[in-house]
Amino acid sequence: MNPENFEDIEDEENPDSTQELRSTPDWSNNARKSDHLWVPSNISGDFCYIGESKCLRNGPRVKCSSCNIVVHQNCLTQKQLTFKCRSLFENKPLSHYRKKHVVHHHWVQRFSEKTRCHHCAKNFQCRISFSSKNFICVSCTWCKVAYHNRDSCFSVDKKEEECSLGVHRSIIVPPHWILKLPKEKITNSSTDSDNQKESENESSQKTLFLIRSIPNTDIKPLIVFINPRSGGNQGVRLLQKFQWLLNPRQIFDLTQGGPRQGLELYRNVHNLRVLACGGDGTVGWVLSVIDQIGMSPAPAVGVLPLGTGNDLARALGWGGGYTDEPVSEILSNISKSQPVLLDRWHVAVERNPNVDASGEEGKDNLPLNVINNYFSLGVDAHIALEFHEAREAHPSKFNSRLKNKMFYGQLGGKDLLQRKWKSLTHFLTLECDGTDFTPKLKELKCHAIVFLNIPSYGGGTRPWNSSMGSSQPSTEDGLIEVVGLTTYQLPLLQAGGHGTCITQCKTAKIVTSKTIPMQVDGEPCKVAPSIFTISLLNKAMMLAHKKIGIQKITSSAVTNHEIVVYFMSMPNFEKYCSDRSVLIKSAIKLQKFDIEYSSHLGVFRDTINEFLSNSREECLSTDWYFLDCGVTGKLHKIDREEEDYHYVSDIVYETNLYIVECMNETRPLTPKSEANIDNQFEEKEEKNTHIVVEGIIPADPPLNKKPPIKSPRKPNKAPQPQPQVNLDFKPRSLADRLFDMNDDALKNYGNRHSVFLETIMNAYETRDAKVAQLLKRKGFFSALRSPAGCNLLHAASIRGDSDLVNFMINHVFTNLEEVEYSIENFY
Repeated sequence: MNPENFEDIEDEENPDSTQELRSTPDWSNNARKSDHLWVPSNISGDFCYIGESKCLRNGPRVKCSSCNIVVHQNCLTQKQLTFKCRSLFENKPLSHYRKKHVVHHHWVQRFSEKTRCHHCAKNFQCRISFSSKNFICVSCTWCKVAYHNRDSCFSVDKKEEECSLGVHRSIIVPPHWILKLPKEKITNSSTDSDNQKESENESSQKTLFLIRSIPNTDIKPLIVFINPRSGGNQGVRLLQKFQWLLNPRQIFDLTQGGPRQGLELYRNVHNLRVLACGGDGTVGWVLSVIDQIGMSPAPAVGVLPLGTGNDLARALGWGGGYTDEPVSEILSNISKSQPVLLDRWHVAVERNPNVDASGEEGKDNLPLNVINNYFSLGVDAHIALEFHEAREAHPSKFNSRLKNKMFYGQLGGKDLLQRKWKSLTHFLTLECDGTDFTPKLKELKCHAIVFLNIPSYGGGTRPWNSSMGSSQPSTEDGLIEVVGLTTYQLPLLQAGGHGTCITQCKTAKIVTSKTIPMQVDGEPCKVAPSIFTISLLNKAMMLAHKKIGIQKITSSAVTNHEIVVYFMSMPNFEKYCSDRSVLIKSAIKLQKFDIEYSSHLGVFRDTINEFLSNSREECLSTDWYFLDCGVTGKLHKIDREEEDYHYVSDIVYETNLYIVECMNETRPLTPKSEANIDNQFEEKEEKNTHIVVEGIIPADPPLNKKPPIKSPRKPNKAPQPQPQVNLDFKPRSLADRLFDMNDDALKNYGNRHSVFLETIMNAYETRDAKVAQLLKRKGFFSALRSPAGCNLLHAASIRGDSDLVNFMINHVFTNLEEVEYSIENFY
C-alpha cells in the first residue's frame, strides 16, 4: 500500500492554503482540523514520508508530534505532502454536534514499529536498507494499534471502523467534543466579559471554539498545562509526548498566554481534571486563574514536578522531580488518582504606619498574596533571594536541579557563618489566634519563621516535629503550622532534623519594623515594614497519587452543583438575542436547583416543571425553551426534540442557566376573582391599546438610590372612578418612588400592568382596604415585581415608606405567614 491510499481530504474552508509550520495547535480562525504539528527532528533512520518519487532529498527534517511522521522541511514548503494528520475538532453546526459520537481510526504507514501486530501478534522486522524503502506496518494515531502492512493482517475496510482511543480513553478529549464555530456564529463577546483588558487575540480565540463534553462517571477528561522552560529541556520533550498520547488540543503551552485560555475553553466540561507540569509556581499560577475565572465546580489539579523544590508535588505523592518515567504511566496514574482538598491562605499586606523606612530598600507587597505551600521570613528567605538574583543574572548556570541545590548549599553555609539574621525577633511581633507568641520567638532566638501549609518544605525536608507531642499536620484541616528555625537547625533539615514547633492557628498577624526578606512558595523579595494578616482563603481540589495525611473526596461532592435558573420573555429574547450581555440583564431569577452536570436537559425540564406546578406564585408557563449561552455573544434556543442530545454542563454560563418562555409576555398565574373587577380592567385595557409594549427590564436596579422628589398628591376622600391610564401620569410616580424605572422599563409592563399600578396607588392613597384585598386575590401584587424580584412590600420597606408598609401588612398580607413567605421568596 502507498501513502496516497491513506490521504485525507483537504479542509473545506481553506482548500488551497499552505499550512503554517506550528508546534502547537492553532486556535484562531485559520485553524484546520487536520493540520500537522511540526517540530525539529534529528532522526536519520526514518525516510521522508513523502515517498521516493516526490521527495526533494535535502534540507532539515521535521517531525509531526501528533502523528509521528518525518519529512524534509523543504518538501513541506514545496507542498509535496498531501497526507493529512488526524482530525482534532469538528466543523459541524451547533445543532448537529450531538448527532454522531464515533471516532474513526487514523491510519499511518510506518517504516518501523516497536510493538507487535494486533492480528498475528508477531514483531515487526525493520526492512529499511539502501535498496528497499518499504512501509512495514500500519498504525492508528489514536489508539496506537498496529498491523503488518499486508492484506493478511490489515485491510482497507478497517479505516471505517470505530476507534476505542486506546488505553487512555478515559482522559482523552475526543475530536467531536471540540467544535469550531461557523463564521457567521463568531462574534466578539468581550463586552460581557470580566476581563476586558485582555488582548484582542485572546478575546477572539475564546469565541472561535466551543467544548461540549458528554458527561460520564467513567470519563475524566484531562487538560495539560506545561511550561517548556521548566526542568531544562524536559518540558519541550514532555510537550511532544503528551501531544502524541492525547489529543493535542488538550495540551497547552504556558508560554503562549498562560492557563486562562485553556481553563475558559474547558470550564463546563464534566469531571474535568488538570495536570500542571512545572514547579510549585506553575501549580500556583493555575490555581490562581481557576479562582479568577470562577470555575464551578473547580477541577481537580494534579502535578508533574519539573521545578527545583517541588514541595507540593512531594506532599501529594507525585515525587520530588520527573526523571524520564514513561509518560503513559504518568497518565495512567492521573486517571486513577483521588481528589483531595488543599487549604489555601490569603496574605494581606499593609504598610506599618509607625515605622519610617525611607532609607531602606523594600517592596510594599509580596510577590504572591496566596499561600499554597509556605510563607517564611528571615534567613531562609534571604538565601532564596540571593539564589533568585543569581539565576536572573546568569540563567544558563542554573539549568539542572543538582546545580541549583549545590548553589543553595553554598549560600546556606555562608549564612551559617555570618549569622546575619540572628536578631530577627527584635524587628517583629507575632500574634496567632489572638495569642502573642513574640516572647517565645525571642526565647528561642529564631533566625527564620516558617508558616507551613503542607508537610514538605525546602525541597523535601520536614520542619514540623510531630514526634514531640505536636499534632499531625494536614493539608485540609484549616490550620497553618508555625515553625521557628535557627541558623543551626536549617542545614540539619536536610539530614532529617526538625525545627521548633510554635503553634497551629487559623489566623496570624505579623508586624515588622524593618525591611526583611520574605518568600511565598519560593518567590522571594524584601518587604518594607508592614503588617501581615494571614487567613484562610478557600480549599482547592487536588489530585493525590498517595494518601499522605489527607482524606479522599467522595464522588458526590464533585458532581453535585447548585445551578440558578433565570427566565426571560420571548419579546426580549427576539430583540436582544444577538447581545448576550444585555439579554442576561433582563432575566429574572426563578429558583436555585441542586443538579448534576451529567443530567440531560430533558430530565432537568421535568425538575423545573415540577417546581412550577408546586409553586404558590407561578410567573412562568410550562411552555418554554432552554437557551444555549455557549461562549459566543449570541444565545441560541434549543429545540425540545434535541434536549436529549444536550447536558446541563453544555449550556451553564457561570453557574447560571437561562430559559425563555414561548408566550409573547410573561404572565402570572392568577386565581379567579370578582367579575366586576375583571371586567373593569378589561375595559381599561381596550382604551389603551395604542400603547406599544417594548423595551427591556434592567436587572438589579439601584434600590438604595434616592428617587426624584415629586409633589405629593392629595388623597381623595372617597374612592373615585378610575381615569384613563397615561404612562406619564400616576403609575410613573409610583414606579419612580419604588422601582427606579425609566420610561422604556415602565412601558414593558404593558397596558394591564399599568392599570394595576394605577389602581393600587388609588387604593393606597384612599386607604380603600376592600379594593386592596380584591387586588391581592386577583394576584396583582405577585405580578408587579421589580427586575430584582421584589414586590411592593419589599420595595416600600427598602424605601423606608412606613405608611405603605403598614397599609400592605394590615390590608393585603393579613397574616404573618404570608409576610414571611413573601420575604423568604425575595431574600
